Amino acid sequence: MSTIDVRPLDPDDLRSAHTLFGAALHHAPADDAAWARIASSYSPGRTLGVHEDGALVATATSFPSEMAVPGGAVLPFAAVTRVGVRADHTRRGLLTAMMRAQLEDVAARGEAFASLRASEARIYGRFGYGVATRGRGVRVRADAALVRADAPRTGTVRLLERAEIAPVLRDVHARIALRRAGGMTRNDGWWGLLLERRLEVDRAHVLALVHRGPDGDDGFALARLGDEPGAGFAERRLDVVDLHAADAAGTAALWGFLLGTDLIGSVQGDLRPLDEPLELLLTDPRACAVTGQGDEVWLRIVDVPTALAARGYGTAEPVLLAVHDALREANAGVYRIADGVAERVGPLGGPVRPELECGVAGLAMAYLGDRRPSELVATGWWTAPDAAAVPRADAAFATATSPWCGTFF
Repeated sequence: MSTIDVRPLDPDDLRSAHTLFGAALHHAPADDAAWARIASSYSPGRTLGVHEDGALVATATSFPSEMAVPGGAVLPFAAVTRVGVRADHTRRGLLTAMMRAQLEDVAARGEAFASLRASEARIYGRFGYGVATRGRGVRVRADAALVRADAPRTGTVRLLERAEIAPVLRDVHARIALRRAGGMTRNDGWWGLLLERRLEVDRAHVLALVHRGPDGDDGFALARLGDEPGAGFAERRLDVVDLHAADAAGTAALWGFLLGTDLIGSVQGDLRPLDEPLELLLTDPRACAVTGQGDEVWLRIVDVPTALAARGYGTAEPVLLAVHDALREANAGVYRIADGVAERVGPLGGPVRPELECGVAGLAMAYLGDRRPSELVATGWWTAPDAAAVPRADAAFATATSPWCGTFF
């Protein structure tokens, strides 16, 4: 079998890469006007491709970002997106070759993680990605009176004019996004493609709100009319496109404003934080229906020593954790977590005997705090040579809030 040659693409190849990716999702090629907007969202030098007989047959790209981890540290990561293989070249190892090459590229850039949003859940686990955050879908009956009178409200909500939306939301997101583990920064390409296109090209009508707390703007919401064929004026649905708040007061105020919107029957949000306290803010908790739950962040820990050392830990007696990584041998080893610090203390199979063991994908599932080690041991993602270490690991990896990102790419 010949070696698959994965190379960074030249700028002239990026449009072909985008067309290939779109075809993998059954989308038509971008026209000239659309491509003029899309091109700037590709970060220089970060798009990989495979050619065969002069034609591009596989591609993947990423853009640089930063992610907050438990304890408040912020680490660089690669936001992986636009991964596609031409339909007549699948199942030939091209994706595996690209993912390996991309991990090497990410490591060379000094980025601790790679992260993506998976179109299919069965693909990326074999490359060491694990589900690190989840979200739930909610649908709330629209009624301003539903928000409890004694719910926390310490600020005001204002409606933005159209010209204000992009700059104000950029500023507020930059202020608050990294307060929660899993939160990430958004670059100019993200804002230009996913928000400004909606406002300037699609000309979609949106509601844009900002919450102002005691220390300034600390939350925002963006919502639009949902697709409800045949719905009367008072039966229509408002879809929450983007909503971030620094605290429960901002959450209550923003949701309260949306629930009080005239000529709306319900307000719906997808992949909202698992611990967003909507039911606790309402006089009738049954007015909030959970419509589903799904995976959000798929995390690949590229530099395990750096990631474990940067994370904060709960108070617990020492834990010895062995980490296995079939694709990046530099990550493999036994790590000691004690006194809020993690460090590698030996190789796999060496004199230091681990109490717990996991693969790098299983580690990702616990790293941001989404899953407890005990859950992962019980379901086979982790193993426990010493069962007494399991509750200690739960205490060490525990977080006060659920991790959540809230940014799709």
